[in-house]
Amino acid sequence: MIKSEYHIAKMDCPSEENMIRMKLDGIQAIKKLEFDIENRNLTVFHSEENEEILSRLESLNFGAKLSASHAVDENDFAPESSEVQSKLLWSVLLINFGFFVIEMTTGLISRSMGLVADSLDMLADSFVYGLSLWAVGSTVLRKKKVARLSGYFQLSLALLGIIEVVRRFIQSEAMPDYRMMIGISILALIANAICLWLLQKSKSKEAHMKASMIFTSNDVIINSGVILAGILVLVTQSKYPDLIIGSIVFLIVVRGAIRILKLGK
Repeated sequence: MIKSEYHIAKMDCPSEENMIRMKLDGIQAIKKLEFDIENRNLTVFHSEENEEILSRLESLNFGAKLSASHAVDENDFAPESSEVQSKLLWSVLLINFGFFVIEMTTGLISRSMGLVADSLDMLADSFVYGLSLWAVGSTVLRKKKVARLSGYFQLSLALLGIIEVVRRFIQSEAMPDYRMMIGISILALIANAICLWLLQKSKSKEAHMKASMIFTSNDVIINSGVILAGILVLVTQSKYPDLIIGSIVFLIVVRGAIRILKLGK
């Protein structure tokens, strides 16, 4: 048995962990994956030398580098429980999709592009977790087809959002409801923290969540940005802080869609 350790510079949230799992799916030599999101490290246990592992990791453009590789005894690790993983994935999928519905609805009611954009970021995470669940017992070809459809759908929504932001910049629009922006974003931030805690808790019985791990998550940063935008809308009595944060988040969603499309190749 071979134990290979990789440092993945741009792996900073559970969504990217699941994209890596999907990318490595189908390599028969892999027996177990261990993720350390806090330190951006991935440990792969595999039965034989396999250059395809690093090749697939590099194709995601997450800055993957092989740190070390050496032989270990097969008794040094226990296989992962797919049933436990599925339960956790269902938990975070339902939380993310639930907040997509909440943020999209309240975003439209409050006229906040920040909330609408953040809802699409939640939807993007739901796609990734959903694809990971779909991969269980599914063929690689079918998984790639679903990944492409999800990526194109997400990309289309993000581009429509960007067009709407541009329209609102140009035309006269009423100010968004800053109270709804702040309140819903705080709830979404808590939801993302719970997702991160659930996923991190699964890695080891001794693992505990540290504050530094939460705040390296892109989702938490986005939620905080929408909260800040809501405060600035209140202070400045202007629609522009909301439109600016909306633009930034839509671009992040576009980047996520492109990453999902890469999984379909």
